[in-house]
Amino acid sequence: MSMNCIFCKIIAKQLPTALLYEDEFVVVFKDIHPKARVHLLIVAKEHIQSLAHFSKEKAALAAHMLLLLPSLALAQGLEAGFRTVINTGSGGGQEIDHIHFHLLGDNASSKLSGEK
Repeated sequence: MSMNCIFCKIIAKQLPTALLYEDEFVVVFKDIHPKARVHLLIVAKEHIQSLAHFSKEKAALAAHMLLLLPSLALAQGLEAGFRTVINTGSGGGQEIDHIHFHLLGDNASSKLSGEK
């Protein structure tokens, strides 16, 4: 755990955040700057900097995070589909150096594809 990391502070309950889901491996909450009607963050409880820092020893954590996405999407009413984003490093748009997946959806596919 890195105490300079906002996600670590959320996990440690030092910052108030309405969690939508929590288990022994992850927490899930709404993005404070949503890019879609549904925009959730799936954050590993273990402080791993980015996808580039996952190791083979963390394959079970990566699989857990990925396999959780469909049930979270359904719980948010995204039966028609959803988008998953993993930004990696500053060049890949990652703003917080703690592994997290974005789950986005609108129920209107044109909003996700950028069409008007």
